[in-house]
Amino acid sequence: MISVDNLSLKFGKRTLFDDVSLKFTPGNCYGVIGANGAGKSTFLKILSGEMDSTSGAVNITPGQRMAVLSQNHFAFDEVEVLKTVLMGHKTLYAIMEEKDAIYMKEDFSEEDGLRASQLEADFAEMDGWNAESDAAALLSGLGITEDLHYLPMNQLAGNQKVRVLLAQALFGNPDILILDEPTNDLDADTIEWLENFLLDFKNLVIVVSHDRHFLDAVSTHIVDIDFGKIKIFSGNYTFWYESSQLALKQRSDANKKAEDKKKELQAFIDRFSANVAKSKQATARKKMIEKLNIDDIEPSMRKYPGIIFKPEREAGDQIFMTENLELKQDGVTYFTDVNLMVDKGDKIAFISKTKQAVNKFFQTIMEEIPVQKGSMKWGVTINKAYLPNDNSEYFNNNLNLIDWLKQYSTNQEEAYVRTFLGRMLFTGEESLKKCSVLSGGEKVRCMISKMMLQNPNLLVMDEPTNHLDLESITAFDNAVVDFTGTVLMSSYDHAFVQSSANRIVEFTPNGTIDRRMPYDDYLNSEEIKGIREKMYGKG
Repeated sequence: MISVDNLSLKFGKRTLFDDVSLKFTPGNCYGVIGANGAGKSTFLKILSGEMDSTSGAVNITPGQRMAVLSQNHFAFDEVEVLKTVLMGHKTLYAIMEEKDAIYMKEDFSEEDGLRASQLEADFAEMDGWNAESDAAALLSGLGITEDLHYLPMNQLAGNQKVRVLLAQALFGNPDILILDEPTNDLDADTIEWLENFLLDFKNLVIVVSHDRHFLDAVSTHIVDIDFGKIKIFSGNYTFWYESSQLALKQRSDANKKAEDKKKELQAFIDRFSANVAKSKQATARKKMIEKLNIDDIEPSMRKYPGIIFKPEREAGDQIFMTENLELKQDGVTYFTDVNLMVDKGDKIAFISKTKQAVNKFFQTIMEEIPVQKGSMKWGVTINKAYLPNDNSEYFNNNLNLIDWLKQYSTNQEEAYVRTFLGRMLFTGEESLKKCSVLSGGEKVRCMISKMMLQNPNLLVMDEPTNHLDLESITAFDNAVVDFTGTVLMSSYDHAFVQSSANRIVEFTPNGTIDRRMPYDDYLNSEEIKGIREKMYGKG
């Protein structure tokens, strides 16, 4: 267990959070949420002892072992992959090192024998004989194949290092597991593996994530950091969001009687609990939401962007098509035999096990890189709005945000441009910020302002939720669902794809899979699983 008592953190005159008292109990998974800059990662650092608070205390049950997902991807560069995982259990690893050192001695003494005997007993008690096989199983589950297990970490790609460090944190059944954005750079299959691992994990988990599907799958509680306070609510992210929005609506309804409000809240809890009873989480973790109660429901004070995409004109029947489109570079096939006919109203999610495949497809259809083989054609009525994966070239200037957005507007009136910035929460002095000081999330919000300004009838979006906080992702998701035009997109946000896409196109090294169905149906289809195995397994 972790208890937090009267915790405060201040940076100069700024108070990040103040007078926080909480308890985190074993068997629960706490999903930590908050706007960018609210202090989520900082709070985890204080819990793990990596950072000191200004005042207050963090107390951990004596004897409990804590594991933390390392954010330093270069810390183990000279270490073998398997050994890096074993180092996650510091006590066990120290025993292994000392034991090996003793057995390597040429002048093995009686004292060495006694020490080795004690170490062997401790080693066996910690299940040390299964340590390497357990570590190897974790690596395999996270997509690190056996041929990589004995390589030094510096020979792995960046996304592979992340997976090894995640295996390191998970290794050895820690009593307390602290994970900061564990799904970054993981594909859908690996995220599902991690969800199942955490659902079966019986100890305490505290996790920061912007992935709503992941939070819904694993969280029994939500830790909300907002306006300098930190509160714990029973339930997963969807319960917290929907209940807080209901409470906010009720608060604004002055004519509704207290008894009616109570009945409405209770009816919401009953509906949600019934859905949870059927979920994977309820059966796998065996401890979902046992005590949902009206007192847990409070209105959220968060601000959500006002994102609305309103087409200036309706698209004609010809939207977009490709014939035998292909891209191969440096011996890598990114996509091949792409024969695509996009219909009006399609909302297509493009996916691939090769992350760059989808990025390069969007760069190709937006003419950022030339067509290598095949052809493509846009309909003459199409007005595209594009959100690229890399937006840096749009901000190579020192304009303030008003002048920046004016570049893309036929209406040059400041009040008109401010309206679109205001929808993305750039109000007052915020709209006079210089492009040179914008964070990644602020740049994406600017790009969304630009997209709304264009009144498009087709959206092209390459990983649009990158760098956004949960409030912006939720508002963006709702806007795409409500959009009456056509969407071509990619995203590693499972909930975003599931809620908005009606068609899935997957690029493999040996061709394209194209199915008109929701994302979850695609992932769970036995037919599709068989096709994917053949397409990825060829050659």
